[in-house]
Order: sequence, then C-alpha cells, then structure tokens
Amino acid sequence: MEILSGANNWKLVVRREAAGAEILWAATCDTRAALPEELFGLPVTALGDHALTPGRPMPKGETVLVTCGPVADDAAWDNSRLEDLGLPESLLRVGDYGLLNCRMLRTLRLWDTTLCWGGGALMNCRSLERFHVTCTGREGELLSYFAGELSHELDMTLRLPAGDTARLILPEYVEIYEENCPAHHFDYNIYGAGYGYHHCFYRRKLNLKAYDELWRSMLGMEHDEDCAMRLAWWRLWYPAELSEQAERDYLAYLQANVLSAARWLLAERNTEGLRFLLEHTGWTREELSEACELARQAGFPEAVALLLEERHRRFPTGMGKRFEL
Repeated sequence: MEILSGANNWKLVVRREAAGAEILWAATCDTRAALPEELFGLPVTALGDHALTPGRPMPKGETVLVTCGPVADDAAWDNSRLEDLGLPESLLRVGDYGLLNCRMLRTLRLWDTTLCWGGGALMNCRSLERFHVTCTGREGELLSYFAGELSHELDMTLRLPAGDTARLILPEYVEIYEENCPAHHFDYNIYGAGYGYHHCFYRRKLNLKAYDELWRSMLGMEHDEDCAMRLAWWRLWYPAELSEQAERDYLAYLQANVLSAARWLLAERNTEGLRFLLEHTGWTREELSEACELARQAGFPEAVALLLEERHRRFPTGMGKRFEL
C-alpha cells in the first residue's frame, strides 16, 4: 500500500488510466473530508460504482493510504460517520450508486463540471441538503440534477463565475399516489410549495429571475414559514441578480416575521446578520425588548448590546423634567 500525505484520511483503491485516475473504492474515518485532486501525478477524474458505499468490502486493486497524521487504532473506515464531503475540481463522473447509503452525509462541496452522475448515485442520502458549488457557467445542469433527485428542502450556495455568491433555498415537496377506491384508480397529488422551485430550470439553465418569480405563488399556498423566512433572507444577503421588486417582496416578508428572523439569527450567532435585519426592517419597542430577552437567554452578549443600542436609538428615554417659573 502506497502512503501519501493529504489534508484528510482516506483508504483508496485506484485504477490508473491515460486521462486520469479513477477511485474504485474510498473509505474515511473522518466526519469531514475531501477527496484528493490528484494521485500519482494524475488528476482524479472519476468515482467508480458504489465507490463510497459504507460497509462495502475493499475490492482488489492498487491501494493507497492518504493520511494527515496518526489515526486511532479503532477508527471506523467505512464512511458511516461522513457528514461533509468535498469532490475534486477535476472530477467528471460519479458511477452508479456512487454515494449509496451515505446516510449521515449532509453537505456536498463540488464544481459544476462534475456532470455525469450514474443511476442511484444519491440513493438513501436522506440527510443530504446542503450543496456548495463553484460555478463555471454550467451550474444549471448540476443543480437541476440534484433538484430532480432530492425532493426535500435543499440549501445551495453558489460561487458564480462573475465572483458573486448566491444562496438558494429549494423548499420541500412530496409526491403521493393515493388510492381512490370508488373510482378504482390512484390519484397523483403533490403537497408542499417546493415543486416549482425544484423544477424552475429551463433547458437546465439557472435563471434567478424565474426563481424569484415563484415567491408570490409560494406564499399563496400552504408553506413552511421558517423555510420561507430563510429563503427571503439569503436572497437579500446575497443579492445576485436581485430585482428591485423581488427585494421589496422579500423585505416585506422579513418585516412581517421580524422576530422569527431575529430568533434564527440569534441561534446562528450571526451578529452581522442581526445588524442587517435591524437596518432594513422596522421594529416596535416591544419587539426590540423581546429580542433583547431572547439574546440574554441565548447567552449572546454582543447581540444584547446591539439590540439595546438600537432600542435606545429608536426609542430614546430620559428623565422627564419640568421647570416652573
């Protein structure tokens, strides 16, 4: 087994090809790990079938140990605890069932040049909800694939070619076939406001204007208010290609749910976000007082100071004095 130095710990089975190296099998004992960009001087271009499936026995082939230091003797090398996975920029293809049963995986970091995904590549990745994608102009193809494969809520952070960042929330939806006994057939029903968001790619192109145009229709149906609040927040925080009308619509929603937004930002320990919320929305004295109490309960002194300062600025109080001559 060849031993290579790397940023994470991996046991790999590799096949060398003329164009690059294919990882046939990979296992890590880390909860957060990124696959290497190259092996033996070759770019890593493919993940084989079932390459990261937890519990799969190591196949025969050229083995490599990538290590960043000593590993505990009882470490579990089977991806069962893997929560955050980075894929190399050079990766072009993921084989059939490539990430099958990576049930703990929550975050995937990759480039939009990884476009070939085999059948069932994300099967049973039920916790996978966050994507960090570095874009070269082909992000629509990749995002439409993920949105089509996964119907639960998705949180996608995009580093766009122009240097901007966008963060998009795709709300959850559920497709259900329900038996209609009197008519002797099944009715197909869709529940949740996310169907339009998961299918807003025209010819596999990402259109942020079309994404924003779904907002009013989502509010007109049953929806998750917490999800809607975060959707509006991230579009305002990263306003890539955000129109003035969409900005007004999102701000109006935050204004109507200002305490919910503050509660979320306090839980995230996001002082800068809280300052942004204070600057762009109106508050009553009672709302500021309640937010201060929430910050105290959360043990967040920086937020307490910021909220108290804002309350004093908006609603100054002092000693009432009368002078009679």
